[in-house]
Amino acid sequence: MNRPLVNIEQEFALSGGGAAARATSLEHRRLRFYMALMLCDIGLIFLAFVFAGYVYIGRNSAMITVMLPAQLLLPVYLTIALQNGTYSLPSLKDWRAGAVSCLAALLISAALVNFLAFFAKINAQFSRVGFVIALAFSAILLALLRRFAMAAMRRRWGPSPINVLVIDDDGPEVELRHAYRARADEAGLRPSLNDPHALDLLARYVRNMDQVIVSCPPERRVAWAMALKGSGIHGEVLSNYMREIGALGVVNRDDIGITTLLVSTGPLGYRARAMKRALDVGVSLLALIVVLPVLAVAAIAIKLEDGGPVLFRQQRVGRRNLMFSIYKLRTMKVDRNDAHGQRSASKDDDRVTMVGRFLRRTSIDELPQLFNVLRGDMSLVGPRPHAIGSLAGDKLFWEVDQRYWQRHSLRPGLTGLAQIRGLRGATDHEADLSSRLQADLEYISGWTIWRDVRIIMATTRVLLHDRAF
Repeated sequence: MNRPLVNIEQEFALSGGGAAARATSLEHRRLRFYMALMLCDIGLIFLAFVFAGYVYIGRNSAMITVMLPAQLLLPVYLTIALQNGTYSLPSLKDWRAGAVSCLAALLISAALVNFLAFFAKINAQFSRVGFVIALAFSAILLALLRRFAMAAMRRRWGPSPINVLVIDDDGPEVELRHAYRARADEAGLRPSLNDPHALDLLARYVRNMDQVIVSCPPERRVAWAMALKGSGIHGEVLSNYMREIGALGVVNRDDIGITTLLVSTGPLGYRARAMKRALDVGVSLLALIVVLPVLAVAAIAIKLEDGGPVLFRQQRVGRRNLMFSIYKLRTMKVDRNDAHGQRSASKDDDRVTMVGRFLRRTSIDELPQLFNVLRGDMSLVGPRPHAIGSLAGDKLFWEVDQRYWQRHSLRPGLTGLAQIRGLRGATDHEADLSSRLQADLEYISGWTIWRDVRIIMATTRVLLHDRAF
């Protein structure tokens, strides 16, 4: 829910600063919270090392073998924690993010302390078991601290640790939870650069806000942008046009004096592409060695049934919308192959041969695509490649949703997120294509190498499928 406008007006009237009174308080409380969290981290790490020394060693004279690494660890931990966002707004928004950051800082600092101790030749004074026990207790205590500290913070401060003000100046409605709202006409807010009093009023409204979002008509965007630039805060002006074209950012080309909107970029960097390609080549080679006998038996069965060719080639749309020839075992009668893919195979399709029906049911007909993967036309995991003439209902795929072409920013896959979700088979309705497209775009935006591994493993459970016909 939104923070009610009446509260802002009342605070403004009472304090002369609008929501700034509450915002200032929240900003100061955040700083105090960071400091308290840092002190608690120091205390808990010391406590964990004391406890580990008592449990493992038990003699006061030997406690130094555990406490020495604690004294070395803490300054390194705090340095890393301050750099990796352990004490930052993202960590306040989600305690899990804060826990991950502090645990990462703890592990990295532990590794560095051991590395430095080795070269300083003082690691012999460490109790290795005690050090590991202390790290384990530290990790548990630090994570629990954030879990309960964030819950207490929300009870005292409200649902959001940041101040966001939405100024509505006759623009589109902005539905943003836990934000302050102010109507420009009712509050007298104007982006007038020729009126110092108007700018003073705006400054008192946005003072100590973390973010300000202005929703206004296109003709007033420049004025609001100029006013916000002078406010010294994070300011945004709503633009539906930017959303319509899917702008990813702004590029200032100062050398030629122009500004452009960034609308597309490669989804994967060089390192990610290299990892994905290494996985493709390694798994494909291994898989081909395993399935070659299966391919040989299938080829013989296809030849014996009608004497036609074993392989079926079809033009498909690949990465960057480039066409390529996909390889499949032929499952349809020679004179009834659908070269353009205009008709999806159905459960009782009279074009499919007896052998072909079995190959489709078991997904064996897709195995020659491993050669496409080795050639670089395809990947093991990615959006499935479609024929040019494929229809969803009575429309071509790209006529259903213009985002369809975005799925080709990655190599097409032998399997994909849509396939393991059971979204395969005929596209009799537009919704059949829409659900697959959504899964493909979700995969592209959230790619990781481990997700590819999970999808490959999950594919083994859906090779036999009631929609594989």
